[in-house]
Amino acid sequence: MTVFGVVGVVIQLVIVVALAPLLTGMMRQIRAAMEGRAGAGIGQPWRDLRKLMRKQPIHPRGTSVVFRVAPLVLIATCLVVAAAAPFVTTASLLDPIADLFAVVALLTLGTVALALAGIDTGTAFGGMGASRETTIVALVEPTLLVAIFALSVPVGSTNLGAIVTAGLEHPASVFSPVSLLAAVALVVVIIAETGRLPVDNPSTHLELTMVHEAMVLEYAGPDLAIIELASSMRLVVFLGLLANLFVPWGIATSGQPVLIAVGVAVFVAKVALLGGALAVGEVFMAKLRLFRVPELLAGSFVLGLLAVAASFVLA
Repeated sequence: MTVFGVVGVVIQLVIVVALAPLLTGMMRQIRAAMEGRAGAGIGQPWRDLRKLMRKQPIHPRGTSVVFRVAPLVLIATCLVVAAAAPFVTTASLLDPIADLFAVVALLTLGTVALALAGIDTGTAFGGMGASRETTIVALVEPTLLVAIFALSVPVGSTNLGAIVTAGLEHPASVFSPVSLLAAVALVVVIIAETGRLPVDNPSTHLELTMVHEAMVLEYAGPDLAIIELASSMRLVVFLGLLANLFVPWGIATSGQPVLIAVGVAVFVAKVALLGGALAVGEVFMAKLRLFRVPELLAGSFVLGLLAVAASFVLA
């Protein structure tokens, strides 16, 4: 255990937690500007979280411990991934355990916990949202695995830090057909996992079209604040993985303060740029009909498999 390793973990946690609501606010503000609206401001998500944290927690009758624990499991998994994955530096204390399969398992655990909470309420919309979310997860998680696994084949390791370091040492691999196929597959995964258009509409409250929102309808107060914060953190985590796996330049490879500062600035810039591009794209997209979503996700899985096959052929 080194001081620099501990500092890396703390900085990544602070950056992801602080950046998450601001990224959500920025994306909403971009959409509002492009749609001719004033918008509530970039800091509105933080104000909403503060308001929710001051309210009294309310739990529906008949719900079990699953409903109460699900928000904590969701945000705990996000915090662990935020601390372990190589976002700002590859020299953090938890970088050796930032394995591809461990990270995907943690992210899936949070999604499953929220789906079980939706079922636990016993409401029609909660069960419907959980069913839809489970269908999407069953198609998305294998794609996430194979897309990043394709990058790990030339490296010989599934450690995310090792993959990012290999991209820094061999820049030509970043622009290979393997990276292109894997990047497109991962973009579709991010859209589906974070409930963005065209898979889901994060700003809708129409019951027949909801996926994520249907599972959290019964939450209120601090529990809802935790879920909203965790959802924003998941978006930052996925965009951070996309940025550093395919554009690794700028990440710190040691614990020197100057390199850490540069890593923080570059990471914030990358995530903001990707979030802005995602918000702009949503303005011109319409939500897919539900039965067309599996076709989109199946196509991304095929791209991931092609990336894996190409990685073995070109290795």
